[in-house]
Amino acid sequence: KNGERKMAGSVNKVILVGNVGQDPEVRQFQNGGQVCSFSIATSENWKDKNTGERREKTEWHRISVFNEGLIRVVQSYVKKGSKLYIEGQLETRKWQDQNGQDRYSTEVVLRGFGATLTML
Repeated sequence: KNGERKMAGSVNKVILVGNVGQDPEVRQFQNGGQVCSFSIATSENWKDKNTGERREKTEWHRISVFNEGLIRVVQSYVKKGSKLYIEGQLETRKWQDQNGQDRYSTEVVLRGFGATLTML
């Protein structure tokens, strides 16, 4: 019993290191809040066992920053091509397209104290 640690019930933490795909976009809310959005690309490289050729797979991740301090940093310093280290949480939003169809978007959200954004 001594020294035993209990695992947390659940963890929602995402860590990404990648390159920004386009200049970040800031949107204002009616209540005065704001969100900064951009995408980050992460790439995997490997050698194909059968052909011996180099292969690459790029994954795009949608990022939404709600933390005011981090929004200021992003607005001042981050642009297309910037390399970032980020820590946030996965969140899925439900929304409706023009035809009234339900759609879902999963993004990495930076909000509150658990959010980290570092330029590399």
